[in-house]
Amino acid sequence: MNKDTPPPYLPSSARKIRVLLVDDHAVVRQGLRMFLEMQNDMEVVGEGVNGIEAVALAAQLCPDVILLDLMMPQMDGIEATRRILESNPQSRVLILTSFGEDDQVFPAIRAGAQGYLLKDIQPRDLVQAVRETHQGKTQLHPEIARRLMAAVAGEAPPRKALPASPPKDLQGLTEREREVLDLIARGLSNREIADRMVISEKTVKTHVSNLLDKLGLEDRTRAAIWALKHGLGSED
Repeated sequence: MNKDTPPPYLPSSARKIRVLLVDDHAVVRQGLRMFLEMQNDMEVVGEGVNGIEAVALAAQLCPDVILLDLMMPQMDGIEATRRILESNPQSRVLILTSFGEDDQVFPAIRAGAQGYLLKDIQPRDLVQAVRETHQGKTQLHPEIARRLMAAVAGEAPPRKALPASPPKDLQGLTEREREVLDLIARGLSNREIADRMVISEKTVKTHVSNLLDKLGLEDRTRAAIWALKHGLGSED
């Protein structure tokens, strides 16, 4: 069921995040709708089954976030992303798919997708990803982030242990923050970092927030790229 577009003068902080679901599997759309509409700050404004419907519904409904599958009939998610953002640059496209191959990931990001997540994501993590996508933050599955960072850092020196004299910015981090940064560069999620360091996930989030502030970076993806370029992220 589609809902009317809210008045343009209504402040974004005074309304719910408007989400459009596009997936050719009805059971997936139903599950996503049920879970997202349990959140008091979100509403599902429409559903589509292919890329053509995604483009049309995005133009009609002006959603804040579009949860979009990649492999769909008639028009795939990559082309749909490109067309959606050409006519609706204010919308954010968040890819949610089962496919993580490079020939799908990189074209989707180049087309303008704000994030790329796999369907094995935990429901609570997906909800947070929708919120952060709405805020303009990049959302990447850890394995996707690893591949993207490897591509971006392709011209950087091979990853190795930290040099004897690390960069000045890195010296400003605590030992724990440096350890968290190193694990981020390896593509680990907050939960995986917490397990590895035997600390709570809340503590990991605090370390991440502190190191982002100290390094002047916007999000963990940029932190991981920065870390790779400065020699972190090598496997034990």
